[in-house]
Amino acid sequence: MTFIDRQVSVKPPRFTPYQLTPWFFAAPALVLLFVFLILPFALAFVFSFTDQRLIGNDELGTSFVGVRNYTRLFEDDSFWAALRNNFFFVCVVAPLQSLSALGLALLVNQALAGTRFFRTIYFMPVATTMAVVAVVWSLLYSPDAGVINRLVGLLSFGAVGPQDWLRDPALVMPAVMVLSIWQGVGFQMLVFLAGLQSISGDLYEAAKLDGATPWKQFRYITLPMLKNTTIFVLVTTTIQAFQLFTQVQIIQASGASAPVDSFRTMVMLMVHEGFGNGKIGYASGVSVVFFVIVLTVSLVQRIVLREERAVQ
Repeated sequence: MTFIDRQVSVKPPRFTPYQLTPWFFAAPALVLLFVFLILPFALAFVFSFTDQRLIGNDELGTSFVGVRNYTRLFEDDSFWAALRNNFFFVCVVAPLQSLSALGLALLVNQALAGTRFFRTIYFMPVATTMAVVAVVWSLLYSPDAGVINRLVGLLSFGAVGPQDWLRDPALVMPAVMVLSIWQGVGFQMLVFLAGLQSISGDLYEAAKLDGATPWKQFRYITLPMLKNTTIFVLVTTTIQAFQLFTQVQIIQASGASAPVDSFRTMVMLMVHEGFGNGKIGYASGVSVVFFVIVLTVSLVQRIVLREERAVQ
C-alpha cells in the first residue's frame, strides 16, 4: 500500500466555550452597528422605492413606485444645487483645512516654550459643539455690529465696507467655509502632529550633515514620510465635508435671508424633504444617493492606501 492509498483520518478541532469569548466582547458594538447603521439604511433603501409618508394615511396607504423617486431626484433643481454646494464646499475646505493643519502641526512641533499651550488653544474649537460655534459665528458675521466686518474694515483701511455675509448668496457659503475650517482644523493638526513625531530625528540629522536646507528637509523627508497621514486626513476631511449640515441649518435658523439653494446641502435637503415636507420615500432616495457618494470616497481611500502600501 502506497502513501497515497492510505486514508488519513483528521479529527475535527474540538469546540470550546473560549472560542465564543471574542464574539461576546464584539456583541455590543455589532448590535449598535446593526440597529443604528445597517437597519436604518436597509429601511431607507426599501422606502426609496415607495411613496412612504412621515404621517401615515390609512386611506392612501403606502404604494410601490419603482424608481420614480430617483427619476424625480435627478430632475430636481434643488438636488443639483445641494450637490453643487457640497462639492464646492469639499473642494475648498478639504485642501485648505489640511494645509492649515499641516502648517499648525509644523509650528507646534518645534522645541519651543509654550507649544503645549498653543496645541490646547488650537484644539479647543474641536471640543466645542458645532451648534455653539455656528451661533457665535453668526453673531460675528452680523452686518451691523459684527466683529468680522470691523476687522475687514480695519485691515482694508475702510476701503471695504460692511458685508452682509449671511444674506448675500455669493458670501454665505464662503462664510460657512471659514467657520468650518476654524472649528475642525485642530483635529487634523493633531493627526499631522502624530505623524511628524513618528519621523526619526536621525533622518534630519543626516540631511543637515549633507547640507540640506530646511526647505529640502521638508520636501524630501517630511512630505514623503507623511504620505499615509496626508491621505488619511484628506479623505476623512472630505467625508466630513460631505456631511455638512449643522452649520448651514443653524445659520438659516439665525435669520439668514440668502436664497436657500445658495447654501443648501445634501443632508439639509434630505432633512427638509423627510421631516419638513413629510416625504419619507423621496428623502430616502436622497439618503441612498448620499450613501453611494460617501461609499465611493471610502473605496477611493482604500484603493489609494493599498497602492501606497504596495509601493512601500
